[in-house]
Formats: sequence, C-alpha cells, structure tokens
Amino acid sequence: MRFVLDGDQRLFADSLHKLLERSDTPGAVRAWAAGDHAPGRRLWKALAEAGVFALAVPEEHDGAGVLPVELVTALHELGRHAVPGPVVETVAATTLLAAVGGDTAAEWLPRVAAGEALVSVAHPYALDADVADLVLVVQDGHVHVAEPGGTPRTSLDPARRLFEATPVRVLGPVPENGLDLGVLACAAQQIGVGRRLLEVSVEYAKARQQFGRPIGEFQAVKHHLADALVELEYARPLVHAAALSYGSHDFARDVSAAKVAASEASYRTAKTALQVHGAIAYTDEYDPSLWIRKARALHTAWGSPSVHRARLLAAL
Repeated sequence: MRFVLDGDQRLFADSLHKLLERSDTPGAVRAWAAGDHAPGRRLWKALAEAGVFALAVPEEHDGAGVLPVELVTALHELGRHAVPGPVVETVAATTLLAAVGGDTAAEWLPRVAAGEALVSVAHPYALDADVADLVLVVQDGHVHVAEPGGTPRTSLDPARRLFEATPVRVLGPVPENGLDLGVLACAAQQIGVGRRLLEVSVEYAKARQQFGRPIGEFQAVKHHLADALVELEYARPLVHAAALSYGSHDFARDVSAAKVAASEASYRTAKTALQVHGAIAYTDEYDPSLWIRKARALHTAWGSPSVHRARLLAAL
C-alpha cells in the first residue's frame, strides 16, 4: 500500500523541517541533558505556534481536533530533529484528559495546545517529570494525577530522565486503548530518527575516504545502507495506516504493528549509522550520537517489540 501526503500536509512537514533546522536542536538537546530547559521550552513554544500540539487537542479545548495523519507528520519531523522533552507523553495525555473531561480538561488542554504545558505520563516511568507541568499515571483502570519522586533512572539517551510516579488523586476512568495515540506518536518519532540517521550516514559515506575511495563505493557499506532504507520504507506505511485507522476497532492492532516495525527499523538504522561512522558516532561532541542514543532508548519506550507482537497475536 502506498501513502502519499497531500499538498497541505507536505507543506506543513516542510515548514516544520525549516523551523527546526534554524533552531539548533542539537544545542537544545545538550542543554536539556545538562538541566537547562530554557532552549527546549522556547523550541516547544515555537512548535505550538506552528500548530503541532493542537493536532492532538479537541476543538472545544482550542485545538484543531485530533488529526492523526498530521500528527504523525509532525512527530516524524520532531524525531528527525531529535526535539527534547516529553513530546509523545504530552500527546498521549490529551486522550486521557479529554476522556476525564470537566474542569481538568478545560484547564489543561488549552494550555497543551498553546505549548504552555508539558505533560508526562508514566509508562511505566514518567519522562522528564521534574520539568513537566503535570504528571499523570494510569493505574487500576483510572487516570491519576501523580507526583514524581526519587532519583531519576539513567537512560542511554542523556536527554531522557525517567522518574517513578506516585498517584495522589484520581481523575477518572481510562478510555479504551487510551494510550495508543502515544504509541502511534512514538512510532512516528522513531521513523524520523531513523530517517535522519540514514541521511547523515549516506553523506558521511560519500565524504569519508579509505584506500583512496569514498567508503560509500564499497559494496558492504552500500548493502547496509540499502537494507536500512528498505526497512524504514516498509515501516513508514504501517505508521500512516495506523493513523488512518484512528477511531476504528482496528486502531489498537494497527498501532502495535506500526510500533514493532518502527522500533526495529530505527534501531537497525542506528546500528548501521554506528558502523558506517565508526567510533566517532558515539562521541558526545558529534551530533549523530544524539540520534543513535535516542533510537536505542525509543526501541522499548511505549512498549517493546515483543510486547506489541504479543498484542498483535492476541488480536488475530
């Protein structure tokens, strides 16, 4: 199956790409990892002004309505540029807050759409809970406001800090498949991460010389890059198919298929990028290391491939 974005969707993706290219996202990622959230917050606000977070917020709460294809398009670009912060978690929280409704939804959803609120959802740990404006946890079939505690757990991605979260107040019941929009957002982010790693690896293979020739001319390197491209290109339609099935009874199944494919494709591309670049790819000063580490961290975030394969089998 072939999925093609329409003209408006392509223009939206291109505008986000240009916005993020101008914004020094590697610098914002490094600052975020060091505890300086100001550059990341400014970036978050700029993305909100471009309409990114409104794509997950219902119209009655100042959003654009839930537009899953546009949301996937946006998260692809955010992954491609390694935007820091609980982006996926905030997207997932919109479903939970909308289901809770009432004053809670009226208070938080317009702030999410405007880029004024970062929300973390414990799954099972709360990402960046120390900087989030609201922390939610799903437990015993209900959504709870939670408080983060303890020392953050280390991650291969230094810009990802994971906290335990303790429920303190019940908000309401969890909607059916209430976290699947977050899973979809994570899968789209992974495709973006993989695409960026493939781009920089191809450019490096053209420039890096060995034995008097660019390493990209060697068959072994070509094959690794081609395999990574094929895997990403097979995963991308599954992510778009899941977006198109939003609201149907197949959504949960399709989201799991997308997450498995995106996880494996982005992780394979990260390994290929590391092999093509050599040891330099894992040095802190070299930008591709930010994407390589993120790819590994996202491989199991929002459900590992084995978890989602089991879910797919159960749906058959």
